[in-house]
Amino acid sequence: MFKLGLIINPLAGLGGSVALKGSDGVAQQALDKGAQPKANLRTQIALNEVVHLKDQVILLTCPGEMGETCAADLGFEFEMINLPVTTETSAHDTKCAAEIMKEKGVDLLLFAGGDGTARDICSVVEDEFPVLGVPAGVKIHSGVYGITPKASGEVLRMLINGELVDLKNQDVRDIDEEAFRNNQVSAKLYGEMLVPEAGQFVQSVKQGGMEQEDLVLEDMAAFLADEAQDDVLYLVGSGKTTQFYMDYIHADNTLLGVDAVFNNDVIANDLTEQKILELIEQYPNVKIIVSVIGGQGHVFGRGNQQLSAEVIKKVGRENLIILCTKSKLKQLDGRPLIVDTSDVELDKHLAGHIEILTGYNDKVLYPIQ
Repeated sequence: MFKLGLIINPLAGLGGSVALKGSDGVAQQALDKGAQPKANLRTQIALNEVVHLKDQVILLTCPGEMGETCAADLGFEFEMINLPVTTETSAHDTKCAAEIMKEKGVDLLLFAGGDGTARDICSVVEDEFPVLGVPAGVKIHSGVYGITPKASGEVLRMLINGELVDLKNQDVRDIDEEAFRNNQVSAKLYGEMLVPEAGQFVQSVKQGGMEQEDLVLEDMAAFLADEAQDDVLYLVGSGKTTQFYMDYIHADNTLLGVDAVFNNDVIANDLTEQKILELIEQYPNVKIIVSVIGGQGHVFGRGNQQLSAEVIKKVGRENLIILCTKSKLKQLDGRPLIVDTSDVELDKHLAGHIEILTGYNDKVLYPIQ
């Protein structure tokens, strides 16, 4: 029997859709703004990959939304640890749960959250036994997560089936969210955890672009500006790559948010999902400009949750403009780009080959899944 520990941070990712850049210390504010919890849904996507193997699993989990609800909904038999949980869970709850799992002994600790959750678990577990994250947070810089919830489930399935899966130490990184909300990225290494790796299922640590890419980024910005259509609303995603475009058209930019540009003028900064949906109703022609996260290959689902599944469906695949330098694409070593919208059907619809702008009027077709 495979002994599986399960910890869910039910507040993970709440700040994404409402442009709070994270969830640490602002969960209630995010809920007040209309954010919808998705950590349990994303964990269900992962565990759906092993539901048919549940008779081979001894599941150890936490009360309520920290694991019990998800396990019960999927029909798993489970042992619930003795952990008092309040309505609003905390980092302390996560650490206590990890400590109990450590004492009881599990073959793998599966957890759902973001970099803050990984950091909390690392402070207790370090690299003493294998862990695997289900990506559910706003920030996913650490290398301890599957590239998608489904990918995390695939790795878990392989482990339960006794397939050969490498174990490697991976970095746990987190950023200062207060600085993040002020457009400053300050990442720090907090330790390493032992992570099962299989094929292309587990993501790399986030990598930044190289300084010599700046000329290419300026070329892309110039091409976007030259090709910009009149009376089209452009939703410009986060990151350094899109910042070059905003700087080129002399527009105020939210480095780590989503801005709206119409006829080369910024009409709104740092948009929430709800505000984006309202703008889509007002403007008949809308396009989304996003970049690729270096080293990981994510297009949606990492740091731009404001561009939600509902937003993407309303805008349409044909109106996506994806930016990436060729050097960043080469860093992927042939791995496809990733979309992780929490909507399985939309992810399937977006999959295939898609056009990537890599320079001035320079485009490539690249696989996306």
